[in-house]
Amino acid sequence: MGILCRPDGVGILARVTALAAVAVHLPSESVPVELLGERLGLTSRQITLLRRFHGLDRVRLDPDGELLDLLAPAVAGLAGLRGRESDVRYVIHARSMPVVAPYPRNPLHELVDLFGLHPVAAFTVTHHACAASLLAIDLAGRLLAAEPDPDALVLLVAGEKTFTRHARLVPETSLFGEGAAACLVAADGPADRVLSYASSQLGEFDGRLDTDRELLADYQRGYPIAMVEVMEAALEQAGESWRTVRLLLPHNVNRISWQRLCKLTGFPVERVVLDNVPEVGHSFAADAFINHRTATARGLLRSGDRYLIAAAGLGATFSAMVLEH
Repeated sequence: MGILCRPDGVGILARVTALAAVAVHLPSESVPVELLGERLGLTSRQITLLRRFHGLDRVRLDPDGELLDLLAPAVAGLAGLRGRESDVRYVIHARSMPVVAPYPRNPLHELVDLFGLHPVAAFTVTHHACAASLLAIDLAGRLLAAEPDPDALVLLVAGEKTFTRHARLVPETSLFGEGAAACLVAADGPADRVLSYASSQLGEFDGRLDTDRELLADYQRGYPIAMVEVMEAALEQAGESWRTVRLLLPHNVNRISWQRLCKLTGFPVERVVLDNVPEVGHSFAADAFINHRTATARGLLRSGDRYLIAAAGLGATFSAMVLEH
């Protein structure tokens, strides 16, 4: 499938989607790569690869909590939600895994009940794996463009439990963590305005990378090309270039892949927010918001700066989005 780009201005009302507020929750338990690797049955060589080559150190986990325990603190941290609960029209869970709880449990509906957000439409966006958060932002913008009330909001949540081996490990690449994030999306706003969104799905990479060595090798070869193509498509759509964007917020898969991508593009690796790779782990679709929190907390973005968010999801989906802070 080719690259899909969405233009600036969403829907017939030509509003510009904006991130009105972002909050993050990281569990307190921090597990060393060596201990987690042993639990997963990794060899010493595989563990050494994750630490020394990929730059992973520790992963955040909440072994005693459920998904609701992960998402609720992130929503509670959204100061912009207090007093505006009635403005929320949709609640979207940007999710990597197709199933996150046994039937008939629905943690997303439990979250809506917990924060008294009725009446809303609550649903999940998936099938883009760890790039689902960017799809959810784009979808939220299109939903808000059809809303007559300019004050309407969409609440996005991201974050999942690592409840199976498949949900804990990207073979020879990364370890998943249990960080969570919440984001309020508005139809317009003064900051963090979406300028473009590009996404590409390459179904030839769909499969079990942990058992199909040939597929894993093909994916590792094709990943840099596909990632660069989608990032440059988003930059072009926004009228930007590698020289004009201030910052890149990556998915937290590992350090080495972004160092290689920076060599391919000429973008300075010191302007890629990699702080959370060694300390948090790859938190599924929540990485974009976790790195946004880090960038704003460190003062790395000034008003008017253009920045790029990029993510890849197994299956495989490659997505990128340009925003103006």
